[in-house]
Amino acid sequence: MPKHTSQPLVSIVTPVYNTEEYLAECIESVLAQTYQNWDYTIVDNCSSDGSLALARRYAAQDSRIRVLDNEQFLRVVPNHNSALRQISPASKYCKMVFADDWIFPECLEQMVAVAEEHPSIGIVGAYVLEGNAVSCTGLPYPSSFVTGRQVCRDHLMKSVYVFGSPNSLLYRSDLVRSNDPFFNEANIHADTEVAFSLLRRCDFGFVHQVLTYTRVREGSMTEMALNLQAWLPGRLQILLGYGSDFLDPQERETLLANHLSDYYASLGRSLLLGQRKALEYHRAKLSASSVGFSRVRLLGGVLSTLGRIASRPGEFIAKAFKKTSSDLPDRAQPSAESGPQATASAKEPRLG
Repeated sequence: MPKHTSQPLVSIVTPVYNTEEYLAECIESVLAQTYQNWDYTIVDNCSSDGSLALARRYAAQDSRIRVLDNEQFLRVVPNHNSALRQISPASKYCKMVFADDWIFPECLEQMVAVAEEHPSIGIVGAYVLEGNAVSCTGLPYPSSFVTGRQVCRDHLMKSVYVFGSPNSLLYRSDLVRSNDPFFNEANIHADTEVAFSLLRRCDFGFVHQVLTYTRVREGSMTEMALNLQAWLPGRLQILLGYGSDFLDPQERETLLANHLSDYYASLGRSLLLGQRKALEYHRAKLSASSVGFSRVRLLGGVLSTLGRIASRPGEFIAKAFKKTSSDLPDRAQPSAESGPQATASAKEPRLG
């Protein structure tokens, strides 16, 4: 890499809420970066544990670190937006690092190198170590560049999963500053939505290397969102809100019809399993969308599920036994929209 003085400034932000157990590992991963021209803002969200004191100890040892303390508690997405407002006006790039996750030593160096090679890039991603498994499908090797239009088309039409979470991405700072709030605070999949929004006018870079770590633990918001199959309304919102930007009309209509068919088949199964919370959640999401909630489609989903039960009864019985005491639905397969929101009472999550 170039010498420190020629490196563009990267502003790193970490929103914190009661993550004392993991915060030191997070901060140490920033200090261990091979890329050194960064400033680091840690925003504590009224933690009741020792997170704030721990962050302040690190700030006292390194002048590039500053610590802010929210005057009042904020929910997850508003807290992330508040943290992003603290990036330096001199920064060229911005990196979020969640308080219970961390980044590998070459993360900033590799991501900035790709962004600098292609000035039209607004977002840079990489492979993610999620627990013990590597996630993200990536771009065809050795390509590190794809147009914004193409990567969004591939996401929708080919299930190419490169967006990960804010913890796994580098954003160009001018895009962060010009979009306030950066994340849609009403959307459980705010990070996927902002990627689609930004990629209408910029391109995407990818590093073929594992550069970030996402912690997986029981009871996290990520697990809750997977159990609720929150990716279903997330994908619907992307198709409705951004499909026309990246797809031709026939492609959009076909994908939307297929998704609604899958969506109501899932709701039909939830109805037969008596999963009331899931049904309430998805009814509200559909009712708030432009397609609305349809009892006729739900009946079709029930009939579709009954047909599958008749052909594979053992599979349905096995899933019924997996139903939790909290009345949540079965775990869905992870998708590009998987990810939580809610309060910051658990991990600072990927938004999905």
